[in-house]
Amino acid sequence: MAVLLRLLVSRTILDNWKRTMSTILSPIDSHVPPNFIVDVHSVLTGKDFDQLVRDNPELRMELTATGELILMSPTGSKTGLSNAELNRQLGNWAKANRSGVVFDSSTLFVLPNGARRSPDASWVTRKRWEALTAEEQDGFAPLCPDFVIELRSRSDNLPPLEDKMIEYIANGALMAWLIDPLRKWVYIYRPNRTTEILEDPDAVSGDPELPGFRLDVRELW
Repeated sequence: MAVLLRLLVSRTILDNWKRTMSTILSPIDSHVPPNFIVDVHSVLTGKDFDQLVRDNPELRMELTATGELILMSPTGSKTGLSNAELNRQLGNWAKANRSGVVFDSSTLFVLPNGARRSPDASWVTRKRWEALTAEEQDGFAPLCPDFVIELRSRSDNLPPLEDKMIEYIANGALMAWLIDPLRKWVYIYRPNRTTEILEDPDAVSGDPELPGFRLDVRELW
């Protein structure tokens, strides 16, 4: 029954997504379709979602804490280039620093509130990563990264991204950056602090949470 349910949900979601894509192309960039969101809380549990992801590895999906399934469109080429660059810079720092590990946008995390999220780039302290079992490391790690970066693409509306950053902080992230290449702004979130906004900076410092990390955002514009 569970397998049949996953197949029916998967087919319904994909059929609806294909129909919707032809009518709600983003006014920002008609070449990149927007995300498709459907409420599945009454038919899909978190574990069902995890299996749905495994059954459909070609799709990028997230699940909100309230049970909304988000099918995310592929990024445009420029966004993909920028995402690769920010992961390169973060990865280079992490390799030299050795205090934690870096994950790219294909990694799914199970947050404490039950949401399944895939930040564009993330970092987890080595201590927390090594505290996970081998099975947890091989699957969708049950934790919120210590540091996350989301890169706004031309098809992304800003408010949902802002809500996602607040969710990361509420679930244990020490710092979260929302990078908006459209405005050339960077939003910095930390626990119990107001959001800091940098307008067209040359670089963004990760101190003190990520000592010595400095992201050259000019490479992302």
